[in-house]
Amino acid sequence: MQITTYDAAVKTGIRMMTNLAAWLEKAAQHAEARKIDPAVLVSARLAPDMFPLARQVQIASDTAKIGAARLAGAEAPAWKDDEQTLPELADRARRTARYLETLQPAQFEGAEDRVVRWKSRSTEREMPGLAYLLHHLLPNLHFHCTTAYAILRHNGVELGKMDYLGREPPA
Repeated sequence: MQITTYDAAVKTGIRMMTNLAAWLEKAAQHAEARKIDPAVLVSARLAPDMFPLARQVQIASDTAKIGAARLAGAEAPAWKDDEQTLPELADRARRTARYLETLQPAQFEGAEDRVVRWKSRSTEREMPGLAYLLHHLLPNLHFHCTTAYAILRHNGVELGKMDYLGREPPA
């Protein structure tokens, strides 16, 4: 069996967004149990020059949905980055997973050779689909999810490796 672009982009995105939502739900329970203002977690960051938790979640969501849509030749939904609570951030992660579930394997046929074009902050970029998947989409998705996880762990939320990997076997 060979791995497909669909498997790597969509199934990985669904899994990470589902796991991220679960971490954020645990964070809300942690804050409530310890009488911590949840806004402290939402605005927490690992270093002064890094984005806070809320922005890490928003970027992870955008990376998953926009990256998969680019590979599928589809248009991703545009969402405002206005989440201010842990439940709103968890909902965003779940909405992202639901969007990814709408994408079909047939949309990804030939995606590894399709040229993906996008604008970054300072330039326009392009890559063949496989390079985009392996060197842009997946590393960025895991970077922002890992950073969100690390922010929560650093702030005492009881998360472990199985929370990161996911407790359910992949589909």
